[in-house]
Amino acid sequence: MCGIVAGIAQRNVVPILIAGLKKLEYRGYDSAGMTIIDANELNRCRAKGKVAELAALIKQQHLHGCLGIAHTRWATHGKPTTNNAHPHISSDEISVVHNGIIENYSSLKTELIQQGYKFSSDTDTEVIAHLIHAYLQTKTLLIAIEKTLQRLEGSYALAIMHKDAPDTLIACRKDSPLVIGIGIEEYFVASDVAALLPVTQNFMFLEDGDIALIQLNKLQIYNCGSLVRRETQISQLTLEATHKAGYRHYMLKEIYQQPQVIQATLADHFKQHKLQSQVFGSQANQIFQQINSVHIIACGTSYHAGLIARYWFEKLAKIPCNIDVASEFRYRSPVIHPDTLIVTLSQSGETADTLAALQEAKKLGAKHSLAICNVAESSLVRASELVFLTQAGVEIGVASTKAFTTQLVALLMLVVAIGKHFKLSPELETHIAQALATLPEKITQVLALDNQIQDLAEQFNHKQHALFLGRGTQYPVAMEGALKLKEISYIHAEAYPAGELKHGPLALIDADMPVITVAPNNNLLKKLQSNMQEVSARGGQLIVFMDESLINAANDDTQIYPMPTLANEIAPIVYTIPLQLLAYHVAVLKGTDVDQPRNLAKSVTVE
Repeated sequence: MCGIVAGIAQRNVVPILIAGLKKLEYRGYDSAGMTIIDANELNRCRAKGKVAELAALIKQQHLHGCLGIAHTRWATHGKPTTNNAHPHISSDEISVVHNGIIENYSSLKTELIQQGYKFSSDTDTEVIAHLIHAYLQTKTLLIAIEKTLQRLEGSYALAIMHKDAPDTLIACRKDSPLVIGIGIEEYFVASDVAALLPVTQNFMFLEDGDIALIQLNKLQIYNCGSLVRRETQISQLTLEATHKAGYRHYMLKEIYQQPQVIQATLADHFKQHKLQSQVFGSQANQIFQQINSVHIIACGTSYHAGLIARYWFEKLAKIPCNIDVASEFRYRSPVIHPDTLIVTLSQSGETADTLAALQEAKKLGAKHSLAICNVAESSLVRASELVFLTQAGVEIGVASTKAFTTQLVALLMLVVAIGKHFKLSPELETHIAQALATLPEKITQVLALDNQIQDLAEQFNHKQHALFLGRGTQYPVAMEGALKLKEISYIHAEAYPAGELKHGPLALIDADMPVITVAPNNNLLKKLQSNMQEVSARGGQLIVFMDESLINAANDDTQIYPMPTLANEIAPIVYTIPLQLLAYHVAVLKGTDVDQPRNLAKSVTVE
């Protein structure tokens, strides 16, 4: 959600900033802009739409300079227009780019208007530029910024420059990620490591309250007025990981990477079918012995992973498990027992609602927390007591695929790790270990259905609605399938526990309503088959992904797609794959922007 790239160097930074913005396109945006200092003048260029449009305008205007800030904006305050695009400028002196939301911008704006400042946008960000300029009348640039930040309520990542300080770039962070890339007598700032991989792999991660004063030969970071030191880290992410590798879309590449990344996530965590004690950290076993329940907090796709895990925790480990949508957690006055393990799930580790919920849980007395995340340097990882890093690798498609399935693998391992201190038997641990070991092969088998699913997608080309059904752990799988379809194809899709059909959704069934059902061979199968009969009897278009051993028992008017026979514990992971492929191929047929669907952002860093 929004992206910042900035830089100071002894070379022209314009092409570097444009390349960085292109690397951040996956985050979601609707406008882009750049300000460059050249001959002590601020030269700004902004465009509604894609980075390519901005790049074309910059080429026409011949922008050139050694200090610049750039941004891709995802509209919050104000429509996606050129005037609302970042960077914002005050009095032709101060230029600012901003990720986050300033909650008290309205009162600040009123105050600044009374002081004579004129606003050219509807954004909350413009108040930052004007406020800095107002303080600059009596303060130095650094103190003016410090005073401004003290007035702001909300979240921000900022890159700031002043036309009379052409050798200085300033970066600030509160509740929104910001990283400094370190080169040889040059520095770059970005909201994501991926944006800077073409120029460096050495990074410094800012923490809340940091203000970085950056010059060609000097980097100083202040927090609460004092100089602080932040460690430099070498990123393991490679530039090649951000390429499509011959696939038409990032999403398709990421779907096909799942056997490999699941294998990497499993790594060597099982020895002789026994989970190694250090998987979740050196203190994990001691902590797991102290807890009496689990509480999962997540958003979106990660929330669906948590819903599946709740079934696993209570059925397999026999430990109580609650789950909350992170954006609701803080506002329902939850009761948290001190011996509850708070488990947070996030691909990016920067999801604002999840981070805020974790902090709230700690305030409510939770003593123990564990993050399952895909980004080692993220805020969520740093804020958590225990950490498990999935090995999904960089995920660029907005619709999550491999991050979801690796989260599920991690959660099932966590169920085993905690269950060993409750009622999960050694025999069940061995069974789960053996099942997990088969996952890469089972998923590869499902990927072989790709051509058949591509043909199935043609039936959705003119559809406006779809229903997804599942029971037990397959109900959250159905929810995830519906989310994928609506995210990237813009078809309205809903998911229901199949037993709820009679309580309302049956009214929607007719010959034009596709009903997608996931049907592994488990103890709920007979009840699910009864629900499927209800759909067939009303002329519904029934599409079923079913265990291959059951196909002969299906009705002739049902479209069946065979799934491999597998252990019930891993079925939710495997049955997710065809729903990902279906959503992808429907979106391609409809001509949508698969990797960057409208109105959505990859990393949701504001509430």
